Amino acid sequence: MFAIPEQFSNATKASFESQFAVFSSLTAKAFEGIEKLVELNITAAKASLEESSVATRQLLAAKDPQEFFSLTAAQIQPTAEKAMSYSKQVAAIAAGTQAEFTKAAETQIAETNRKVISLVDEVSKNAPAGTENVVAAFKSSIGNANAGYEQLTKTTKQAVEAIETNMSAAVNQFTTAAQKVATKA
Repeated sequence: MFAIPEQFSNATKASFESQFAVFSSLTAKAFEGIEKLVELNITAAKASLEESSVATRQLLAAKDPQEFFSLTAAQIQPTAEKAMSYSKQVAAIAAGTQAEFTKAAETQIAETNRKVISLVDEVSKNAPAGTENVVAAFKSSIGNANAGYEQLTKTTKQAVEAIETNMSAAVNQFTTAAQKVATKA
């Protein structure tokens, strides 16, 4: 008779330990993503400072307004390409971090569901006669929750893919516009 409360206690403890492990893993992944973004930003800032210094010297050395505007126009294309590269790197870091989060969450949910179903099966073995319908309803609700989670996961993945596609299209449009401006100048 005392086995059921003990089973629930052990299951609850295991669940908390598992959630803590996932939280720790997600926190580590978040910090890895932040580290990559900080490193990228520092590298980009250093390169930008150096390039700005060189460009400013070139512009100050221009002998006439036509040379000045010619130098300015020549800088548009490389600047647009660097902005596009930066955007792609940020998107790659974000997508990688998001993928790690999704993977960890899916693993955690699958493991938790497996444990809950195992616990329900174990408890249902010792359940009094006549409670089969309650156990079946509980198992059905777990199945419905899993189906809902799977649909949410699919929808989230589709949304992330749409955002990545839109971002890529925007970067391409920006590059095309910058190339047209550079060509006209």
